[in-house]
Amino acid sequence: MPARLQHDSKTRLLDASLQVIRAKGYAATTVDDICHEAGVTKGSFFHHFKSKDCLAVAVADHWSTLTEALFAAAPYHQASVRWRACSAMSTSVRRSWRANYRITPVCSAPWCRRLTPSVPAIRAACDRGMSKHVAALTRDIEAARKRHVPNAIWRAESVGNFIQAVLQDSFIFAKARQSPEIVGQNLEHLRRYLQALFAPAATKTRRRAPV
Repeated sequence: MPARLQHDSKTRLLDASLQVIRAKGYAATTVDDICHEAGVTKGSFFHHFKSKDCLAVAVADHWSTLTEALFAAAPYHQASVRWRACSAMSTSVRRSWRANYRITPVCSAPWCRRLTPSVPAIRAACDRGMSKHVAALTRDIEAARKRHVPNAIWRAESVGNFIQAVLQDSFIFAKARQSPEIVGQNLEHLRRYLQALFAPAATKTRRRAPV
């Protein structure tokens, strides 16, 4: 099989897996289901992947690559507006969620849970994806901290972890309720939190230990 066609069939399997596992859950999804959705043979599947778990690791990395490109193009990376990151993020995420929440998780956590990350290799792949996103957030937050509140006692990484946690669990909550409204509400609270965090008062010494 030509290299281009091999690449196409692998990409089709990865994209099909995203759709099928979202709809049926990882445990209920079979190799036959994925091959049927992708329009390829089981021989093609096993040419690329030794097992469904091996596919799941590749799918987690594939999903991370897709979302990484989405966030990399976001306007909040500009130095002058970094501290407004969540305001810009909330608008684009909210629009995407309203259009797709019935079938598509926007962030990693719902996808990771679908992949049953109790399997070590799958869990590690999910962690890589979320850690990449936190690392990107951390770079922007640290640049904004130095620019706006250089004497702040909080750590940029802890704020990145917090933002990631709010985003991920908001989507899970909204999927459970089948309503996008809670995502917008949580992002609005997060926006207010970031505004307070980057206000001059954030530089004042606090009694509790920094996180």
